[in-house]
Amino acid sequence: MAQQPLSSSVQPTDMYGGDEVSALVLDPGYCNTRAGYGGEELPKLVVPSSYGHVDGHDLFGNPILTPRAGFERRNYMNRDGLVEDWDAATRMWEYLLVKQLSPPRPTPAIRNGLNDGPKTNDGGDGDVTMGEGNENEQEEKPLAENPLLMTEAPWNTTKNREKSIQIAMENWGVPAFWLNRSPVLAAFAAGKSTALVVDVGGANASVVAVHDGMVLKRSIQRSPIAGLWLSGQIRSMWDSQDPKVELVPRFMVENKKPVEAGAPAEARLRNFDFVIPESFRAFEEERVITEFKESVVEVWRGPGRYQGPNEDYVKTQVGRVFEMPDGSNQMWREQRYKVAEGMWDETAAYPPLGGGEEGRVAKSQTIPALIKASLEGVDADLRANLVGNVIVTGSTTLLNGFNDRLNLELTTMYPGLKVKIHAAGFSSERRYGAWIGGSILTSLGTFHQMWISKSEYDENGPNIVEKRCK
Repeated sequence: MAQQPLSSSVQPTDMYGGDEVSALVLDPGYCNTRAGYGGEELPKLVVPSSYGHVDGHDLFGNPILTPRAGFERRNYMNRDGLVEDWDAATRMWEYLLVKQLSPPRPTPAIRNGLNDGPKTNDGGDGDVTMGEGNENEQEEKPLAENPLLMTEAPWNTTKNREKSIQIAMENWGVPAFWLNRSPVLAAFAAGKSTALVVDVGGANASVVAVHDGMVLKRSIQRSPIAGLWLSGQIRSMWDSQDPKVELVPRFMVENKKPVEAGAPAEARLRNFDFVIPESFRAFEEERVITEFKESVVEVWRGPGRYQGPNEDYVKTQVGRVFEMPDGSNQMWREQRYKVAEGMWDETAAYPPLGGGEEGRVAKSQTIPALIKASLEGVDADLRANLVGNVIVTGSTTLLNGFNDRLNLELTTMYPGLKVKIHAAGFSSERRYGAWIGGSILTSLGTFHQMWISKSEYDENGPNIVEKRCK
């Protein structure tokens, strides 16, 4: 006799589920950390992953945007997108999930004073106060009602994965947990279970093949040729100009006067009675460089490579003007294409500031080389399907011309295959692709039986995440 399905009123004891699941989705990254509720279109919170450290205290959120004496900016992640400082990571995530997203909880009855009786006289008349028998009763954990889905890099370590579920279950008391790799979630956000995911974010560029919702580990390729590398190229370009372009952060400018293009700046700078920390200034300079990327930098679309006749052609075209925070401005023509060309052609990259080999681009680190190596790591029978389902995600892919150049490179490398690129039209969807995929996943009724429940964790320990979250 076939086994009868359980009724809706009887759930297995080792499974977490239900229709009313207010799941939280956390997507940590090197540059930004994103958090919000499952089922929503966009994350509610997007904050820098760096935090402030001053006088032995850590600061999160808006206070880190204000310069102060002895202030140091730190990051709980390393450039590989892996957690490096777990104590800081825990405090950062608690700041987002508990203090910002979770509603304030009422004080427990044992502690709110409402049940304290009046002092009685020696005769014993009056109300009797509650006993102290519950003093040792454990307080309710802050996320006891919210299952949590976290994203991770495809190259995350077993130790880090186990640490994630340990913090969620033991520190926060979540009733259920799930850990999913970012490329899989980015593919889900695009409505695909099989795809080649090209993710170019802040600290890393990666190309990963996803097949039936699973990462093909031999296809994982990554390189540092991403947003921060591009920032370094912009600095090198400004340094090579004659005269050099001086980068003055916005917080240092008190007032300024408009000047002609190419003329020296006429600005008065603020005076501080303390030394501005280098880490704070670097963060503020990066914000200016980000504006330059978004408004000026462009990827050469083709035909052909940028270097050569195309470079001479661009010099005759109208450029784009960018005004620095101190009021100086300049027209950028061929330079705005050259600064991003190193992502595709290693010979076109600017040499890194200060010389040396660190920061130089190798051919194996360019985006075309990553794609080729990734596809060579999978079965030949899968390649046509993957090339026909290329997912583009990550903030650096928002550069003008990126998708056109990617299509050109793919059709050149694989002339016999049909190339189709899927890139979200809205910039927010491209920036938060992994978070959106996690939000979609947690809202599916069929996913509720996938959660790792608290009882499973108590029975198996942190190693359960390696067995369940493949």
